[in-house]
Amino acid sequence: MTPLTISLFDQGPPAACPKPFNMAAHVLRHADALSEKPALEVLSETGAHVWTYGALKSAILGTAAGLLHAGFKPGDPLLMRLGNTVDFPIAYLAAIAVGLIPVPTSAQLTAPEVARIIDTLAPAAVLHDPAVATAETATAKNISTADLHDMRNLPPADFAMGDPNRPAYIIYTSGTSGQPRAVVHAHRAIWARQMMFDGWYGLRRDDRLLHAGAFNWTFTLGTGLMDPWTIGATALIPEADTPPAALPNLLHQHQATLFAAAPGVYRKMLDTPEDPALPTLRHGLCAGEKLSEPLRQRWQEATGTALYEAFGMSECSTFISASPTAPAPASTLGQPQSGRRIAILKDGQPAPLNTPGVIAIHKSDAGLMRGYFNAPEETAARFDGEWFLTGDLGAMDAQGHITYMGRADDMMNAGGFRLSPLEVEAALATHPDLATIAVTDVEIKADTRVIAAFYTADHDLVEADLKAFAAARLARYKQPRLYIRLPVLPTNANGKLNRRALRTELNAQTLKAKP
Repeated sequence: MTPLTISLFDQGPPAACPKPFNMAAHVLRHADALSEKPALEVLSETGAHVWTYGALKSAILGTAAGLLHAGFKPGDPLLMRLGNTVDFPIAYLAAIAVGLIPVPTSAQLTAPEVARIIDTLAPAAVLHDPAVATAETATAKNISTADLHDMRNLPPADFAMGDPNRPAYIIYTSGTSGQPRAVVHAHRAIWARQMMFDGWYGLRRDDRLLHAGAFNWTFTLGTGLMDPWTIGATALIPEADTPPAALPNLLHQHQATLFAAAPGVYRKMLDTPEDPALPTLRHGLCAGEKLSEPLRQRWQEATGTALYEAFGMSECSTFISASPTAPAPASTLGQPQSGRRIAILKDGQPAPLNTPGVIAIHKSDAGLMRGYFNAPEETAARFDGEWFLTGDLGAMDAQGHITYMGRADDMMNAGGFRLSPLEVEAALATHPDLATIAVTDVEIKADTRVIAAFYTADHDLVEADLKAFAAARLARYKQPRLYIRLPVLPTNANGKLNRRALRTELNAQTLKAKP
């Protein structure tokens, strides 16, 4: 490519999304031709439960028919409170297939958190696994996992084709307001994901892609399931609660050619006594949080395979990445994927090269959200003219490689989940013995970041009591792992809380001494 002169990467738009269109139909477009091929293998130490493309499509369209028979209409939101099982992607695609709007949520959410979502979303139904927390609602039907299983054998529904810009699904992300935000995505979002096939994965139809995440994580839904199925590859998912130490054997035993996980999983795999032996693996894929250069190098040395990182967000999935055909220079994220228009903005304009600014996505990107649910003002606030502002800082070189420089708004990253400290603080602030509270994520050792809560009080509080208080109000991934009492919380010249100071002023030995 011709060297850039400003921090603007634009190789032209991808092919336009077809009309009419349906996201689920696109994901299953090869299912008839590949009806006997394994689409999904759920792995355990003793073997695998295999779903062929034919069986998968039949279960999805049967469930879709059952949802229509239950009285739901196109456009109805369905809140998903399902566990880490194949029920999750089947129900997800079934809803999309007939124009319903699934709302996948983490199984870790507590009943109070779910209640707040129900209040704002007003779903037509809750798809509920009894083992997963939910909240009582008088306005939404309850569809149990048993109900969903009964639907699978119904005659198949037809795909509801239509405008690719209409809503397809909603996912929740935590924002700077301190409350989770509902992100509405269009059917066209799956069409945009094809830019990742070469721009990140190096994905082929004969691939066997093992994703280490849970079925109900959006990273797994996209990279681990939707994308392999779209191209006709085989998705491999470990059964629930599989420890990282077991993954090398599963990768070897089931002949995985690609592996996707958050950086923390790679680190835990490398902490085992023996280096992983992975003869069929071409390379690994990494997202969810920043990959450190030492971890990348350790994996390469231990396995002889490369790690390719991608950067994205709930509002647009991944859009900057390294790939087998375009490896990233050390300590950079890589380049914008072909077909993306990405800029580093300073004062609303593309910045000079190698100058820090806000990473921005052009509003024409097919993968960009439609907006936040019922929040037009909040949606508009994320745009500067034709650019969507990610809130992340970076710098671009002449070849388009982007160096990540942190969050502009103090967002935290907890195990791959973006999270506002304000949400955690709001939940903890009701503790009767806390005077003030502030949270941030801190690095306790290389490649390991945890949420830490800093508080003021007239005496040291029992950490076990604080953890129990948080556990009753927050999903596990939102709960602080460290609780540290300070005489006063640091502030800046304007009297506002200085979160950076929370990270830098602590004595490293104090953190290491914490359990």
